[in-house]
Amino acid sequence: MFHGIAPIIRFANRREAGGILAGRLGAYAARSDVVVLGLPRGGVPVALEVAAALGAPLDVFVVRKLGVPFQPELAMGAIASGGIRVLNDDVIRLCGIPSHIIEHVARVEQQELERRERAYRDGRPALAIAGRVAILVDDGLATGSTMRAAVAAVRRLRPARVVVAVPVGARDTCEELALIADEVVCAAVPDEFGAVGAWYEDFNQTTDDDVRAALREAVEPRGAQS
Repeated sequence: MFHGIAPIIRFANRREAGGILAGRLGAYAARSDVVVLGLPRGGVPVALEVAAALGAPLDVFVVRKLGVPFQPELAMGAIASGGIRVLNDDVIRLCGIPSHIIEHVARVEQQELERRERAYRDGRPALAIAGRVAILVDDGLATGSTMRAAVAAVRRLRPARVVVAVPVGARDTCEELALIADEVVCAAVPDEFGAVGAWYEDFNQTTDDDVRAALREAVEPRGAQS
């Protein structure tokens, strides 16, 4: 299922975009079985506003794409929070990628994933996802490769439902993701998409400190439980 509308104006920043996106997710408000997962870095400030509006706990879901060495934008798989690894056997076979290359790329990306986990969580455990509605949030969808990896990875954690939610996305990408997610919500679907940043007045890079601050803001005041 895919829901999207055409935009009228650009978003001021990620937090404003999150507030607007939250308005499209009202069916998930005030439910005890919902968890909001922000994709770092840029998806986390968006997810913070979504979680606050829905009254849901917020967590970060770290995904690292395993790019084909000679074509890094092409994903041969992904690793994610919780020790999840998903491989795209078709890409691996078509590109003739040997297992030792896959393992090398996976080791490099695992190091970065672990660094981010340590940097973001401040020692807090990940929220439980099994049996819950997992709302995966990013700041936009262009090619959608990272979000596709996130959907595949979070499925391994046995959620009851996977919802992809973004403020803005390319129509083709949103429609493709609707084939693997239970629901895709794009607050804005421009006829001519371009790049995600084109739809924000302020699209400054989100830092590790920004992610930590957002997670603290979400967890400490509300006492969210895993």
